[in-house]
Amino acid sequence: MRYIQINPGKREVSRDSVQYPLEKTQSDRIKQLLEKPWLPYVLPFALFLLLTEPARFFPELSPYFYIAKTILVGALLWFWRHKYAADFSSGLSLSELLTAIFCGLLVLVIWIVPEQYLFQVGESAGFDPYALGESQAVAFGLIGVRLIGSSLVVPVMEELFWRSFFMRYLINPDFRSVPMGAFTWFSFLGVAVLFGVEHHRVIVGIIAGLLYGFLLVFLKKLKGVIVAHGVTNLGLGVYVIITGNWMFW
Repeated sequence: MRYIQINPGKREVSRDSVQYPLEKTQSDRIKQLLEKPWLPYVLPFALFLLLTEPARFFPELSPYFYIAKTILVGALLWFWRHKYAADFSSGLSLSELLTAIFCGLLVLVIWIVPEQYLFQVGESAGFDPYALGESQAVAFGLIGVRLIGSSLVVPVMEELFWRSFFMRYLINPDFRSVPMGAFTWFSFLGVAVLFGVEHHRVIVGIIAGLLYGFLLVFLKKLKGVIVAHGVTNLGLGVYVIITGNWMFW
């Protein structure tokens, strides 16, 4: 048996008899973090932003950053799909589906038409797959990834963060106790403004945030807002491909 000396000149005490304060192990901390109810809503969004910023400084690598964030964020959303069961539990009636599609098309028009007239943060060259000097097959592949990412992954990721998590969190930090589509002016306007600031086209981004927020308050169903957001992004992608206005991407 090993011994340690507590005070010189006094009797030795067995190590087993000394009480040490309990410390959380690293694995305990990670486990507690993974159990946080907000993590499945925040981490995909944070990862998407984290992989977006480097493309500003390395534009030649932007397609690869987009592929990476589409795959990684999509994988996270799939991994945590059971955490979102309550968010997607309510289906859409035909009238609700049509309302969501109309809202998405309205945002699309608002996003495109006032391009030269409303305030924007900086300038964006957009994403032109043909400017990379690759083959046409590679360009088509990049367009396909962009369409999938913008119309499927992004709407789910952003709506889970902005209008399922954050809009309710601003009402009560215990956001899961807040009904979907609950309204306060602070949460409604706060999310709309921050949603706009997230985008290069700030003004139309805020207007889009107001319309998506109003749709959620009206329908009380996150699926409707995801459909609307997906329609907007898919429509924008089709518009870009047809017209060659890559600056919108």
